[in-house]
Amino acid sequence: MAVSERGPRERMVFSAAQLIRRDGVAATGMREVAVHAGAPRGSLQHYFPGGKEQLVNEAVGWAGRYAGNRVARFLAALDEPTPSGLFAEMVRQWTDEYETAGFAGGCPVAAATVDRAESSEATREAVAAAFGTWTGPVAEALVDMGVPQERAGSLATLMISALEGAILMARAERDVRALTTVARELGPLLDAAVHKAS
Repeated sequence: MAVSERGPRERMVFSAAQLIRRDGVAATGMREVAVHAGAPRGSLQHYFPGGKEQLVNEAVGWAGRYAGNRVARFLAALDEPTPSGLFAEMVRQWTDEYETAGFAGGCPVAAATVDRAESSEATREAVAAAFGTWTGPVAEALVDMGVPQERAGSLATLMISALEGAILMARAERDVRALTTVARELGPLLDAAVHKAS
């Protein structure tokens, strides 16, 4: 859905996710979200009676769904889907962004975890759910590629954890080295988990 096709509520959730991924939760103000979304300031109270916490939690939920939905797109980009190929596509999304637009943005789910998971139980639950919403499609894709069901969830967790850590390191170092390293080093391990039919 193009930004212009979104209603004011959806634009504010999207804008909150974009600002959180750049500045973190603490530095993202409600007024700034409304301006970024091109929405009337008074609509914040109307759409988000729970205030900033509700908006943050909905932005985190949106980000988890976005990441989970991207898995199918990544697979579609591969001639022959493999676990290492899927992970390389997940990583490439970030290396492409950082090489073309700079290192300003990170993952809004990770940012909300760092900023609010300890101080807000609702946000902790929202980020845990968002990671689950992302991990599920990755695990399903791994099973479809021949990874045994009992390993797929663990490997999906490993992939997302490695990616999130590499994103943090890339932003700190202003270099994609950590991202390319995790893709290169985890690829063979992921492919080795595929059960070969005898």
